[in-house]
Amino acid sequence: MCGIFAYSGPKSNAPETVFEGLKSLEYRGYDSWGVVTQPGESSIQQKSLVVKKRIGKIGTNDINELPPSHIAIGHTRWATHGKVTELNAHPHLSCDWKIAIVHNGIIENFVKLQADLRASGHKFVSETDSEVVAHLLEEERKTNDLPTSLRNVFSKLEGLNAVIAMELNSESLVATTNGSPLVIGIAKGEIYMASDPSALLPYTTEVIFLEDGVMAIWSENKLQFASTKTGKKLEPTSQQITWKAQSAEKGAFAHFMLKEMHEQPAIIRRIAKNAESNSNSDYKELADRIKKARHCYLVGCGSSWFIARIAQYVFAKIGVLITPIVGSEFLEAAPALSKDDFLIVLSQSGETMDSIKPVKLAKKSGTGIGALVNVPGSSISRLADITLLIEAGPEKAVATTKAFTATLMHLLLVAKEMDGELFSKLDFNKVAYGVERALSTAKTTQLDKLAKKFQNDEHLFCLGRGVSFPVAQEAALKVKEVSYLHAEGLAGGELKHGPLALITDGTPCIVLAPNDETYADAISGAMEMKARGGYVIGISPQTHQVFDEFIAVDDLGLGTIFLELAVVQYFGYALAIAKNLDPDMPRNLAKSVTVG
Repeated sequence: MCGIFAYSGPKSNAPETVFEGLKSLEYRGYDSWGVVTQPGESSIQQKSLVVKKRIGKIGTNDINELPPSHIAIGHTRWATHGKVTELNAHPHLSCDWKIAIVHNGIIENFVKLQADLRASGHKFVSETDSEVVAHLLEEERKTNDLPTSLRNVFSKLEGLNAVIAMELNSESLVATTNGSPLVIGIAKGEIYMASDPSALLPYTTEVIFLEDGVMAIWSENKLQFASTKTGKKLEPTSQQITWKAQSAEKGAFAHFMLKEMHEQPAIIRRIAKNAESNSNSDYKELADRIKKARHCYLVGCGSSWFIARIAQYVFAKIGVLITPIVGSEFLEAAPALSKDDFLIVLSQSGETMDSIKPVKLAKKSGTGIGALVNVPGSSISRLADITLLIEAGPEKAVATTKAFTATLMHLLLVAKEMDGELFSKLDFNKVAYGVERALSTAKTTQLDKLAKKFQNDEHLFCLGRGVSFPVAQEAALKVKEVSYLHAEGLAGGELKHGPLALITDGTPCIVLAPNDETYADAISGAMEMKARGGYVIGISPQTHQVFDEFIAVDDLGLGTIFLELAVVQYFGYALAIAKNLDPDMPRNLAKSVTVG
Protein backbone atom coordinates (compact mmCIF):
# COMPACT_ATOMS: atom_id res chain seq x y z
CA MET A 1 0.00 0.00 0.00
CA CYS A 2 1.13 3.53 -0.62
CA GLY A 3 0.08 7.02 -1.57
CA ILE A 4 0.79 8.29 -5.08
CA PHE A 5 0.53 11.88 -6.28
CA ALA A 6 1.58 13.53 -9.55
CA TYR A 7 1.20 16.94 -11.18
CA SER A 8 1.94 18.49 -14.56
CA GLY A 9 0.85 21.92 -15.70
CA PRO A 10 1.63 25.65 -15.78
CA LYS A 11 2.54 25.94 -12.09
CA SER A 12 6.28 26.18 -11.51
CA ASN A 13 5.94 24.81 -7.97
CA ALA A 14 5.11 21.25 -9.03
CA PRO A 15 7.38 19.65 -6.38
CA GLU A 16 5.63 21.62 -3.62
CA THR A 17 2.20 20.72 -5.03
CA VAL A 18 3.10 17.03 -5.04
CA PHE A 19 4.65 17.32 -1.57
CA GLU A 20 1.39 18.78 -0.20
CA GLY A 21 -0.56 16.06 -1.99
CA LEU A 22 1.57 13.40 -0.30
CA LYS A 23 0.81 14.90 3.10
CA SER A 24 -2.88 14.23 2.52
CA LEU A 25 -2.08 10.64 1.50
CA GLU A 26 0.19 9.73 4.41
CA TYR A 27 -2.54 7.63 6.01
CA ARG A 28 -1.99 5.17 3.14
CA GLY A 29 1.64 4.65 4.15
CA TYR A 30 4.27 6.53 6.10
CA ASP A 31 7.41 4.39 6.31
CA SER A 32 9.18 6.67 3.84
CA TRP A 33 8.47 9.19 1.09
CA GLY A 34 10.01 10.78 -1.98
CA VAL A 35 9.50 13.32 -4.79
CA VAL A 36 11.17 13.51 -8.21
CA THR A 37 11.19 16.43 -10.64
CA GLN A 38 13.09 17.99 -13.55
CA PRO A 39 16.50 19.64 -13.00
CA GLY A 40 16.41 23.42 -12.74
CA GLU A 41 18.44 25.86 -14.78
CA SER A 42 20.86 26.24 -11.89
CA SER A 43 21.10 22.52 -11.15
CA ILE A 44 24.64 21.15 -11.24
CA GLN A 45 23.50 18.02 -13.04
CA GLN A 46 21.37 18.85 -16.09
CA LYS A 47 21.34 15.36 -17.56
CA SER A 48 19.31 13.59 -14.90
CA LEU A 49 16.13 13.92 -12.89
CA VAL A 50 16.32 15.33 -9.36
CA VAL A 51 14.94 13.31 -6.44
CA LYS A 52 14.56 13.68 -2.68
CA LYS A 53 13.75 10.70 -0.42
CA ARG A 54 13.46 10.42 3.33
CA ILE A 55 12.62 7.75 5.93
CA GLY A 56 9.64 8.22 8.25
CA LYS A 57 6.67 10.56 8.21
CA ILE A 58 6.73 13.76 6.21
CA GLY A 59 6.21 15.78 9.41
CA THR A 60 8.11 19.07 9.29
CA ASN A 61 10.26 18.09 6.30
CA ASP A 62 10.40 20.29 3.23
CA ILE A 63 11.55 20.05 -0.37
CA ASN A 64 13.19 23.45 -0.64
CA GLU A 65 16.27 21.98 -2.32
CA LEU A 66 14.22 20.73 -5.28
CA PRO A 67 14.25 23.19 -8.20
CA PRO A 68 11.11 24.89 -9.56
CA SER A 69 9.45 22.72 -12.17
CA HIS A 70 6.18 22.19 -14.01
CA ILE A 71 6.09 18.44 -13.35
CA ALA A 72 6.71 16.13 -10.40
CA ILE A 73 5.65 12.74 -9.05
CA GLY A 74 5.76 11.55 -5.45
CA HIS A 75 5.07 8.58 -3.21
CA THR A 76 4.52 7.65 0.44
CA ARG A 77 5.47 4.05 1.19
CA TRP A 78 4.13 1.22 3.32
CA ALA A 79 6.81 -1.44 2.97
CA THR A 80 5.98 -4.79 1.37
CA HIS A 81 9.27 -5.62 -0.40
CA GLY A 82 12.50 -4.51 1.24
CA LYS A 83 13.25 -2.75 4.49
CA VAL A 84 12.42 0.85 5.31
CA THR A 85 15.40 2.70 3.80
CA GLU A 86 15.90 5.73 1.56
CA LEU A 87 17.10 3.47 -1.25
CA ASN A 88 13.88 1.45 -1.04
CA ALA A 89 11.72 4.57 -0.99
CA HIS A 90 10.04 5.71 -4.20
CA PRO A 91 10.31 7.21 -6.77
CA HIS A 92 12.62 4.69 -8.46
CA LEU A 93 14.82 5.66 -11.39
CA SER A 94 16.42 4.01 -14.40
CA CYS A 95 20.18 3.47 -14.53
CA ASP A 96 20.67 6.72 -16.42
CA TRP A 97 18.29 8.65 -14.11
CA LYS A 98 16.24 9.77 -17.12
CA ILE A 99 13.06 7.82 -16.25
CA ALA A 100 11.26 7.83 -12.89
CA ILE A 101 8.30 5.81 -11.66
CA VAL A 102 6.06 5.47 -8.64
CA HIS A 103 4.29 2.17 -8.08
CA ASN A 104 1.57 0.68 -5.93
CA GLY A 105 0.96 -3.05 -5.73
CA ILE A 106 3.03 -6.22 -5.82
CA ILE A 107 4.89 -7.47 -8.90
CA GLU A 108 4.63 -11.20 -8.39
CA ASN A 109 7.25 -12.12 -11.03
CA PHE A 110 9.79 -9.42 -10.17
CA VAL A 111 12.55 -11.92 -9.28
CA LYS A 112 12.68 -13.27 -12.84
CA LEU A 113 12.34 -9.81 -14.38
CA GLN A 114 15.14 -8.52 -12.18
CA ALA A 115 17.40 -11.44 -13.10
CA ASP A 116 16.86 -10.82 -16.82
CA LEU A 117 17.62 -7.12 -16.39
CA ARG A 118 20.78 -7.82 -14.39
CA ALA A 119 21.92 -10.13 -17.19
CA SER A 120 21.46 -7.20 -19.58
CA GLY A 121 23.70 -5.01 -17.44
CA HIS A 122 21.19 -3.13 -15.30
CA LYS A 123 22.29 -2.17 -11.78
CA PHE A 124 19.70 -2.21 -8.97
CA VAL A 125 20.04 -0.01 -5.90
CA SER A 126 16.96 -1.13 -3.92
CA GLU A 127 15.46 -4.33 -2.55
CA THR A 128 12.01 -3.54 -3.95
CA ASP A 129 9.96 -5.16 -6.66
CA SER A 130 9.00 -1.71 -7.94
CA GLU A 131 12.43 -0.76 -9.28
CA VAL A 132 12.18 -3.29 -12.12
CA VAL A 133 9.56 -1.06 -13.78
CA ALA A 134 12.03 1.83 -14.17
CA HIS A 135 14.66 -0.46 -15.72
CA LEU A 136 12.16 -2.18 -18.00
CA LEU A 137 11.03 1.24 -19.22
CA GLU A 138 14.66 2.18 -19.88
CA GLU A 139 14.99 -0.85 -22.16
CA GLU A 140 11.71 -0.22 -23.96
CA ARG A 141 12.42 3.49 -24.37
CA LYS A 142 15.33 2.69 -26.68
CA THR A 143 12.85 1.92 -29.46
CA ASN A 144 9.44 3.27 -28.33
CA ASP A 145 7.82 6.40 -26.97
CA LEU A 146 6.95 6.52 -23.26
CA PRO A 147 3.26 5.47 -23.55
CA THR A 148 4.11 2.50 -25.78
CA SER A 149 6.99 1.60 -23.48
CA LEU A 150 4.71 1.53 -20.44
CA ARG A 151 2.16 -0.55 -22.34
CA ASN A 152 4.82 -3.13 -23.19
CA VAL A 153 6.24 -3.13 -19.67
CA PHE A 154 2.85 -3.49 -18.04
CA SER A 155 2.11 -6.57 -20.14
CA LYS A 156 5.13 -8.24 -18.50
CA LEU A 157 4.04 -7.57 -14.92
CA GLU A 158 2.15 -10.23 -12.97
CA GLY A 159 -0.04 -9.14 -10.06
CA LEU A 160 -2.13 -6.10 -9.27
CA ASN A 161 -0.29 -2.85 -9.91
CA ALA A 162 -0.55 0.86 -10.64
CA VAL A 163 2.29 2.89 -12.18
CA ILE A 164 2.93 6.55 -13.01
CA ALA A 165 6.00 7.40 -15.10
CA MET A 166 7.80 10.55 -16.24
CA GLU A 167 11.08 11.24 -18.01
CA LEU A 168 13.81 13.85 -18.32
CA ASN A 169 13.12 17.04 -20.29
CA SER A 170 9.42 16.29 -20.70
CA GLU A 171 6.26 17.46 -18.99
CA SER A 172 4.41 14.30 -20.01
CA LEU A 173 2.91 11.83 -17.55
CA VAL A 174 1.72 8.31 -18.30
CA ALA A 175 -0.17 6.11 -15.89
CA THR A 176 -2.00 2.81 -15.89
CA THR A 177 -3.45 0.35 -13.44
CA ASN A 178 -4.66 -3.17 -12.91
CA GLY A 179 -6.45 -3.71 -9.60
CA SER A 180 -4.82 -0.81 -7.74
CA PRO A 181 -6.61 2.54 -7.35
CA LEU A 182 -5.62 5.55 -9.44
CA VAL A 183 -7.64 8.74 -9.92
CA ILE A 184 -7.06 11.43 -12.54
CA GLY A 185 -7.90 14.99 -11.50
CA ILE A 186 -8.75 17.37 -14.33
CA ALA A 187 -8.31 21.15 -14.21
CA LYS A 188 -7.83 23.81 -16.88
CA GLY A 189 -4.49 23.23 -18.58
CA GLU A 190 -3.18 20.92 -15.86
CA ILE A 191 -3.44 17.37 -14.61
CA TYR A 192 -3.30 15.68 -11.22
CA MET A 193 -3.00 11.99 -10.43
CA ALA A 194 -3.52 10.36 -7.04
CA SER A 195 -4.31 7.06 -5.37
CA ASP A 196 -7.24 8.61 -3.49
CA PRO A 197 -9.74 11.26 -4.65
CA SER A 198 -9.63 13.09 -1.32
CA ALA A 199 -6.08 14.23 -2.10
CA LEU A 200 -7.37 16.06 -5.17
CA LEU A 201 -9.99 18.15 -3.35
CA PRO A 202 -7.83 21.30 -2.92
CA TYR A 203 -7.23 21.39 -6.67
CA THR A 204 -10.23 20.00 -8.53
CA THR A 205 -13.48 18.12 -8.10
CA GLU A 206 -13.60 16.77 -11.68
CA VAL A 207 -12.09 13.30 -11.74
CA ILE A 208 -11.83 10.12 -13.74
CA PHE A 209 -11.38 6.88 -11.84
CA LEU A 210 -8.94 4.96 -13.99
CA GLU A 211 -10.37 1.57 -14.90
CA ASP A 212 -8.21 -1.54 -15.00
CA GLY A 213 -6.42 -1.84 -18.32
CA VAL A 214 -6.76 1.85 -19.17
CA MET A 215 -3.80 4.20 -19.65
CA ALA A 216 -3.88 7.95 -19.04
CA ILE A 217 -1.50 10.01 -21.19
CA TRP A 218 -0.82 13.69 -20.47
CA SER A 219 1.27 15.24 -23.24
CA GLU A 220 1.46 18.76 -24.70
CA ASN A 221 -1.33 19.92 -22.39
CA LYS A 222 -3.70 17.26 -23.69
CA LEU A 223 -5.20 14.36 -21.75
CA GLN A 224 -5.87 11.17 -23.66
CA PHE A 225 -6.81 7.64 -22.69
CA ALA A 226 -6.00 4.34 -24.35
CA SER A 227 -6.26 0.62 -23.78
CA THR A 228 -3.12 -0.57 -22.02
CA LYS A 229 -3.35 -3.81 -23.96
CA THR A 230 -4.09 -2.61 -27.50
CA GLY A 231 -3.34 1.11 -27.53
CA LYS A 232 -6.83 1.84 -28.85
CA LYS A 233 -8.09 5.30 -27.86
CA LEU A 234 -10.76 5.43 -25.18
CA GLU A 235 -13.01 8.18 -23.85
CA PRO A 236 -13.89 7.58 -20.19
CA THR A 237 -16.45 9.83 -18.54
CA SER A 238 -15.46 12.23 -15.78
CA GLN A 239 -17.50 12.81 -12.63
CA GLN A 240 -17.69 15.34 -9.82
CA ILE A 241 -16.55 14.63 -6.26
CA THR A 242 -19.10 16.05 -3.82
CA TRP A 243 -16.80 16.05 -0.79
CA LYS A 244 -15.61 19.42 0.48
CA ALA A 245 -11.90 20.15 0.87
CA GLN A 246 -12.42 21.25 4.49
CA SER A 247 -13.78 17.80 5.38
CA ALA A 248 -10.33 16.36 4.70
CA GLU A 249 -8.62 18.73 7.16
CA LYS A 250 -8.20 18.46 10.94
CA GLY A 251 -9.42 21.96 11.68
CA ALA A 252 -9.24 22.74 15.40
CA PHE A 253 -8.88 19.10 16.45
CA ALA A 254 -5.56 17.64 17.58
CA HIS A 255 -6.00 14.51 15.48
CA PHE A 256 -8.15 13.26 12.62
CA MET A 257 -9.36 10.38 14.80
CA LEU A 258 -10.72 12.82 17.38
CA LYS A 259 -12.36 14.96 14.70
CA GLU A 260 -13.93 11.98 13.00
CA MET A 261 -15.37 10.67 16.27
CA HIS A 262 -17.02 14.03 16.90
CA GLU A 263 -18.47 14.10 13.37
CA GLN A 264 -20.57 11.02 14.10
CA PRO A 265 -23.66 12.73 15.57
CA ALA A 266 -24.01 14.96 12.49
CA ILE A 267 -23.55 11.96 10.20
CA ILE A 268 -26.24 10.00 12.06
CA ARG A 269 -28.67 12.93 11.79
CA ARG A 270 -27.93 13.47 8.11
CA ILE A 271 -28.41 9.81 7.17
CA ALA A 272 -31.63 9.64 9.21
CA LYS A 273 -32.96 12.83 7.61
CA ASN A 274 -32.15 11.63 4.11
CA ALA A 275 -33.82 8.28 4.83
CA GLU A 276 -36.98 10.04 6.02
CA SER A 277 -37.20 12.67 3.30
CA ASN A 278 -36.27 10.42 0.40
CA SER A 279 -37.56 7.00 -0.43
CA ASN A 280 -34.13 5.38 -0.78
CA SER A 281 -34.46 2.85 -3.57
CA ASP A 282 -31.08 1.37 -2.64
CA TYR A 283 -32.40 0.27 0.77
CA LYS A 284 -35.41 -1.31 -0.88
CA GLU A 285 -33.37 -2.98 -3.60
CA LEU A 286 -30.88 -4.41 -1.11
CA ALA A 287 -33.73 -5.61 1.10
CA ASP A 288 -35.43 -7.29 -1.87
CA ARG A 289 -32.22 -9.00 -2.96
CA ILE A 290 -31.61 -10.30 0.57
CA LYS A 291 -35.17 -11.65 0.77
CA LYS A 292 -34.94 -13.42 -2.58
CA ALA A 293 -31.44 -14.85 -2.13
CA ARG A 294 -30.89 -18.54 -1.49
CA HIS A 295 -28.11 -17.45 0.83
CA CYS A 296 -26.76 -14.01 1.71
CA TYR A 297 -23.13 -13.40 2.66
CA LEU A 298 -21.77 -10.28 4.34
CA VAL A 299 -18.05 -9.69 3.76
CA GLY A 300 -15.65 -7.29 5.45
CA CYS A 301 -12.11 -6.98 6.78
CA GLY A 302 -10.92 -5.48 10.06
CA SER A 303 -13.58 -3.21 11.51
CA SER A 304 -15.87 -3.93 8.54
CA TRP A 305 -15.84 -7.58 9.61
CA PHE A 306 -17.21 -6.57 13.00
CA ILE A 307 -19.91 -4.46 11.33
CA ALA A 308 -20.87 -7.62 9.43
CA ARG A 309 -21.02 -9.52 12.72
CA ILE A 310 -23.29 -6.88 14.28
CA ALA A 311 -25.52 -7.01 11.20
CA GLN A 312 -25.80 -10.78 11.58
CA TYR A 313 -27.38 -10.30 15.02
CA VAL A 314 -29.62 -7.47 13.80
CA PHE A 315 -30.99 -9.37 10.80
CA ALA A 316 -31.49 -12.47 12.96
CA LYS A 317 -33.97 -10.43 15.02
CA ILE A 318 -36.21 -10.22 11.95
CA GLY A 319 -35.72 -13.86 11.01
CA VAL A 320 -33.20 -13.28 8.22
CA LEU A 321 -30.12 -15.49 8.13
CA ILE A 322 -27.00 -13.72 6.90
CA THR A 323 -23.58 -15.37 7.02
CA PRO A 324 -20.69 -13.01 7.78
CA ILE A 325 -17.32 -14.15 6.44
CA VAL A 326 -14.06 -12.27 6.89
CA GLY A 327 -12.81 -11.20 3.47
CA SER A 328 -9.41 -12.87 3.60
CA GLU A 329 -11.04 -16.25 4.36
CA PHE A 330 -13.93 -16.03 1.92
CA LEU A 331 -12.39 -18.08 -0.89
CA GLU A 332 -11.74 -20.95 1.54
CA ALA A 333 -14.79 -20.62 3.79
CA ALA A 334 -17.63 -19.97 1.36
CA PRO A 335 -19.31 -22.82 -0.49
CA ALA A 336 -19.78 -22.70 -4.25
CA LEU A 337 -21.60 -19.49 -5.14
CA SER A 338 -24.49 -19.39 -7.58
CA LYS A 339 -26.71 -16.84 -9.28
CA ASP A 340 -29.27 -17.48 -6.53
CA ASP A 341 -26.95 -16.13 -3.81
CA PHE A 342 -26.27 -12.53 -2.83
CA LEU A 343 -23.05 -11.05 -1.51
CA ILE A 344 -22.81 -7.72 0.34
CA VAL A 345 -19.32 -6.31 0.80
CA LEU A 346 -18.40 -3.59 3.30
CA SER A 347 -15.32 -1.43 2.67
CA GLN A 348 -14.62 2.17 3.64
CA SER A 349 -12.12 2.67 0.83
CA GLY A 350 -13.73 0.35 -1.68
CA GLU A 351 -10.19 -0.80 -2.50
CA THR A 352 -9.49 -3.45 0.16
CA MET A 353 -7.90 -6.31 -1.78
CA ASP A 354 -9.14 -9.03 0.58
CA SER A 355 -12.68 -7.81 -0.09
CA ILE A 356 -12.21 -7.33 -3.83
CA LYS A 357 -11.26 -10.99 -4.29
CA PRO A 358 -14.66 -12.30 -3.04
CA VAL A 359 -16.39 -9.72 -5.25
CA LYS A 360 -14.53 -10.95 -8.32
CA LEU A 361 -15.36 -14.56 -7.44
CA ALA A 362 -19.03 -13.60 -7.09
CA LYS A 363 -18.88 -11.82 -10.44
CA LYS A 364 -17.59 -14.96 -12.14
CA SER A 365 -20.29 -17.05 -10.45
CA GLY A 366 -23.11 -14.78 -11.54
CA THR A 367 -23.84 -13.96 -7.90
CA GLY A 368 -25.52 -10.64 -7.17
CA ILE A 369 -23.27 -8.09 -5.46
CA GLY A 370 -24.19 -5.26 -3.14
CA ALA A 371 -21.62 -2.83 -1.73
CA LEU A 372 -21.49 -0.28 1.06
CA VAL A 373 -18.47 1.97 0.48
CA ASN A 374 -17.39 5.47 1.40
CA VAL A 375 -15.28 6.38 -1.63
CA PRO A 376 -17.29 7.05 -4.81
CA GLY A 377 -15.89 5.47 -7.95
CA SER A 378 -13.80 2.96 -6.00
CA SER A 379 -13.04 -0.49 -7.40
CA ILE A 380 -15.68 -2.30 -5.35
CA SER A 381 -18.34 0.27 -6.20
CA ARG A 382 -17.63 -0.25 -9.90
CA LEU A 383 -17.83 -4.04 -9.60
CA ALA A 384 -21.06 -4.13 -7.57
CA ASP A 385 -24.58 -4.36 -8.98
CA ILE A 386 -25.92 -2.12 -6.20
CA THR A 387 -23.71 0.44 -4.48
CA LEU A 388 -24.82 2.31 -1.38
CA LEU A 389 -22.48 5.20 -0.61
CA ILE A 390 -22.28 5.58 3.17
CA GLU A 391 -21.42 9.31 2.76
CA ALA A 392 -19.29 9.65 5.88
CA GLY A 393 -16.92 12.07 4.13
CA PRO A 394 -13.15 11.58 3.90
CA GLU A 395 -11.81 9.48 6.77
CA LYS A 396 -8.08 10.05 7.30
CA ALA A 397 -7.30 8.30 10.59
CA VAL A 398 -6.16 4.72 10.03
CA ALA A 399 -8.53 3.47 12.74
CA THR A 400 -12.07 3.88 11.47
CA THR A 401 -14.72 5.60 13.58
CA LYS A 402 -17.28 7.57 11.59
CA ALA A 403 -17.26 5.21 8.60
CA PHE A 404 -18.00 2.32 10.97
CA THR A 405 -20.98 4.18 12.40
CA ALA A 406 -22.27 5.28 8.99
CA THR A 407 -22.01 1.78 7.51
CA LEU A 408 -23.76 0.21 10.48
CA MET A 409 -26.53 2.77 10.33
CA HIS A 410 -27.19 2.10 6.64
CA LEU A 411 -27.41 -1.64 7.34
CA LEU A 412 -29.94 -0.98 10.10
CA LEU A 413 -31.99 1.06 7.63
CA VAL A 414 -31.91 -1.87 5.19
CA ALA A 415 -33.18 -4.12 8.00
CA LYS A 416 -35.84 -1.53 8.84
CA GLU A 417 -36.97 -1.68 5.21
CA MET A 418 -37.60 -5.39 5.74
CA ASP A 419 -39.38 -5.07 9.10
CA GLY A 420 -40.26 -1.52 10.06
CA GLU A 421 -42.31 -2.52 13.09
CA LEU A 422 -39.39 -4.13 14.91
CA PHE A 423 -37.31 -0.98 14.46
CA SER A 424 -40.11 1.50 15.14
CA LYS A 425 -38.64 2.42 18.53
CA LEU A 426 -35.18 3.12 17.09
CA ASP A 427 -34.94 6.93 17.17
CA PHE A 428 -31.79 8.03 15.37
CA ASN A 429 -32.10 11.61 16.59
CA LYS A 430 -31.89 10.27 20.15
CA VAL A 431 -28.96 8.11 19.06
CA ALA A 432 -27.13 11.18 17.72
CA TYR A 433 -27.76 13.04 20.98
CA GLY A 434 -26.63 9.98 22.95
CA VAL A 435 -23.35 9.87 21.01
CA GLU A 436 -22.83 13.56 21.77
CA ARG A 437 -23.33 12.83 25.48
CA ALA A 438 -20.97 9.84 25.25
CA LEU A 439 -18.30 12.17 23.84
CA SER A 440 -19.03 15.07 26.20
CA THR A 441 -16.22 16.70 28.16
CA ALA A 442 -17.39 15.01 31.36
CA LYS A 443 -17.20 11.56 29.76
CA THR A 444 -13.93 12.11 27.91
CA THR A 445 -12.30 13.49 31.08
CA GLN A 446 -13.36 10.31 32.89
CA LEU A 447 -11.95 8.18 30.07
CA ASP A 448 -8.71 10.18 29.98
CA LYS A 449 -8.15 9.38 33.67
CA LEU A 450 -8.85 5.70 33.05
CA ALA A 451 -6.42 5.66 30.14
CA LYS A 452 -3.65 7.10 32.30
CA LYS A 453 -4.42 4.48 34.95
CA PHE A 454 -3.96 1.61 32.49
CA GLN A 455 -1.43 3.02 30.01
CA ASN A 456 1.32 0.69 31.23
CA ASP A 457 -0.79 -2.48 31.38
CA GLU A 458 -0.09 -5.30 28.95
CA HIS A 459 -3.58 -6.76 28.53
CA LEU A 460 -7.17 -5.57 28.37
CA PHE A 461 -10.36 -7.56 27.93
CA CYS A 462 -13.72 -6.40 26.65
CA LEU A 463 -16.83 -8.45 27.28
CA GLY A 464 -20.09 -8.37 25.35
CA ARG A 465 -23.14 -10.53 24.72
CA GLY A 466 -25.55 -10.64 21.83
CA VAL A 467 -25.16 -7.69 19.50
CA SER A 468 -22.63 -6.18 21.93
CA PHE A 469 -20.22 -9.09 21.39
CA PRO A 470 -18.92 -7.80 18.03
CA VAL A 471 -18.92 -4.29 19.56
CA ALA A 472 -16.55 -5.71 22.19
CA GLN A 473 -14.39 -7.12 19.40
CA GLU A 474 -14.30 -3.71 17.71
CA ALA A 475 -13.39 -2.13 21.06
CA ALA A 476 -10.44 -4.49 21.40
CA LEU A 477 -9.33 -3.75 17.84
CA LYS A 478 -9.40 0.00 18.48
CA VAL A 479 -7.25 -0.42 21.58
CA LYS A 480 -4.77 -2.65 19.74
CA GLU A 481 -4.58 -0.44 16.66
CA VAL A 482 -3.80 2.89 18.26
CA SER A 483 -2.35 2.15 21.72
CA TYR A 484 -0.49 -1.15 21.04
CA LEU A 485 -1.98 -2.61 24.21
CA HIS A 486 -2.96 -6.25 23.72
CA ALA A 487 -6.75 -6.47 23.91
CA GLU A 488 -9.33 -9.19 23.32
CA GLY A 489 -13.03 -8.87 22.64
CA LEU A 490 -14.87 -11.79 24.24
CA ALA A 491 -18.32 -13.32 24.18
CA GLY A 492 -19.54 -13.26 27.78
CA GLY A 493 -20.33 -16.95 27.87
CA GLU A 494 -16.81 -17.88 26.74
CA LEU A 495 -15.02 -16.58 29.83
CA LYS A 496 -15.06 -19.91 31.61
CA HIS A 497 -13.82 -21.70 28.48
CA GLY A 498 -10.32 -20.29 28.70
CA PRO A 499 -9.98 -16.49 28.98
CA LEU A 500 -10.50 -16.43 32.77
CA ALA A 501 -7.01 -17.92 33.09
CA LEU A 502 -5.63 -14.56 31.96
CA ILE A 503 -7.47 -12.40 34.52
CA THR A 504 -5.22 -11.35 37.41
CA ASP A 505 -5.25 -8.58 40.01
CA GLY A 506 -5.90 -5.22 38.38
CA THR A 507 -6.48 -6.50 34.83
CA PRO A 508 -8.69 -3.91 33.06
CA CYS A 509 -11.97 -5.55 31.98
CA ILE A 510 -14.53 -3.55 29.99
CA VAL A 511 -18.07 -4.91 30.25
CA LEU A 512 -20.76 -3.81 27.79
CA ALA A 513 -24.08 -4.16 29.60
CA PRO A 514 -26.99 -2.69 27.62
CA ASN A 515 -30.42 -2.72 29.23
CA ASP A 516 -31.71 -5.68 27.22
CA GLU A 517 -32.10 -9.44 27.58
CA THR A 518 -28.32 -9.85 27.93
CA TYR A 519 -27.90 -7.53 30.95
CA ALA A 520 -28.05 -10.19 33.67
CA ASP A 521 -25.57 -12.42 31.84
CA ALA A 522 -23.23 -9.47 31.25
CA ILE A 523 -23.26 -8.70 34.98
CA SER A 524 -22.61 -12.37 35.71
CA GLY A 525 -19.52 -12.22 33.49
CA ALA A 526 -18.38 -9.05 35.23
CA MET A 527 -18.65 -10.83 38.58
CA GLU A 528 -16.56 -13.73 37.30
CA MET A 529 -13.78 -11.35 36.27
CA LYS A 530 -14.09 -9.35 39.49
CA ALA A 531 -13.71 -12.56 41.51
CA ARG A 532 -10.35 -13.16 39.79
CA GLY A 533 -9.10 -9.65 40.60
CA GLY A 534 -10.17 -7.90 37.41
CA TYR A 535 -10.80 -4.13 37.44
CA VAL A 536 -14.30 -3.90 35.93
CA ILE A 537 -15.23 -0.91 33.77
CA GLY A 538 -18.96 -1.00 33.10
CA ILE A 539 -20.44 0.74 30.05
CA SER A 540 -24.18 0.64 30.62
CA PRO A 541 -27.37 2.70 31.08
CA GLN A 542 -27.49 1.51 34.70
CA THR A 543 -24.82 1.14 37.33
CA HIS A 544 -24.07 -1.96 39.38
CA GLN A 545 -21.98 -2.63 42.46
CA VAL A 546 -19.69 -4.94 40.49
CA PHE A 547 -18.40 -2.00 38.45
CA ASP A 548 -15.16 -0.46 39.72
CA GLU A 549 -15.72 2.32 37.17
CA PHE A 550 -19.08 3.18 35.64
CA ILE A 551 -19.40 4.88 32.23
CA ALA A 552 -23.06 5.84 31.86
CA VAL A 553 -24.72 5.81 28.44
CA ASP A 554 -28.33 6.46 27.49
CA ASP A 555 -30.79 3.57 27.28
CA LEU A 556 -31.79 3.53 23.60
CA GLY A 557 -32.53 -0.13 22.97
CA LEU A 558 -30.69 -1.33 19.87
CA GLY A 559 -29.39 2.22 19.42
CA THR A 560 -27.25 1.78 22.55
CA ILE A 561 -24.59 0.03 20.45
CA PHE A 562 -23.73 3.37 18.82
CA LEU A 563 -23.10 4.85 22.26
CA GLU A 564 -20.98 1.88 23.30
CA LEU A 565 -18.97 2.36 20.13
CA ALA A 566 -18.38 6.06 20.81
CA VAL A 567 -17.11 5.32 24.32
CA VAL A 568 -14.72 2.54 23.30
CA GLN A 569 -13.47 4.54 20.31
CA TYR A 570 -12.55 7.41 22.57
CA PHE A 571 -10.99 5.11 25.17
CA GLY A 572 -8.67 3.67 22.51
CA TYR A 573 -7.78 7.22 21.47
CA ALA A 574 -7.18 8.28 25.08
CA LEU A 575 -4.84 5.32 25.65
CA ALA A 576 -2.80 6.36 22.60
CA ILE A 577 -2.55 9.95 23.87
CA ALA A 578 -1.60 8.77 27.37
CA LYS A 579 1.23 6.74 25.83
CA ASN A 580 2.34 9.67 23.64
CA LEU A 581 1.47 7.84 20.42
CA ASP A 582 0.02 9.18 17.17
CA PRO A 583 -3.50 7.68 16.92
CA ASP A 584 -3.86 8.77 13.30
CA MET A 585 -0.88 6.78 12.06
CA PRO A 586 -0.28 3.64 14.14
CA ARG A 587 2.86 1.66 13.42
CA ASN A 588 2.87 -1.01 10.72
CA LEU A 589 -0.68 -0.17 9.58
CA ALA A 590 -2.14 1.62 6.59
CA LYS A 591 -5.64 2.93 5.96
CA SER A 592 -6.33 1.22 2.66
CA VAL A 593 -4.95 -2.32 2.39
CA THR A 594 -4.68 -2.69 -1.38
CA VAL A 595 -2.47 -5.78 -1.38
CA GLY A 596 -3.62 -9.29 -0.58
